[in-house]
Amino acid sequence: MAATLVDMGGRMRLIVHEVDAIKVEQSMPKLPVARALWVPRPDFKRGAQAWLLVGGAHHTSWSQAVTAEQLEDFAGLLGIECVRIGRDTDLAELKKELRWNDAAYRLAR
Repeated sequence: MAATLVDMGGRMRLIVHEVDAIKVEQSMPKLPVARALWVPRPDFKRGAQAWLLVGGAHHTSWSQAVTAEQLEDFAGLLGIECVRIGRDTDLAELKKELRWNDAAYRLAR
């Protein structure tokens, strides 16, 4: 899972993106940070488009120890919006979901 938290100017949005980790054969001993290489779901093109549509931030957290369902539950406990990008993501449906979410949060104010 790759996840990020973004400020939507009145509410917070947790973006959860399902990714497939790739084993990197090349060593980078002088790189002073942890590193990981992944391929976004459903595929690179649609995954990148979805990430940009939902307002994905440059900095993300990545974990193999947490599930999308756990992150969705976490967002629910905090009372914040959660948008999930995964294998079954359809960009047209995602756009509709974002519009509905925006309307719901505006009405809740």
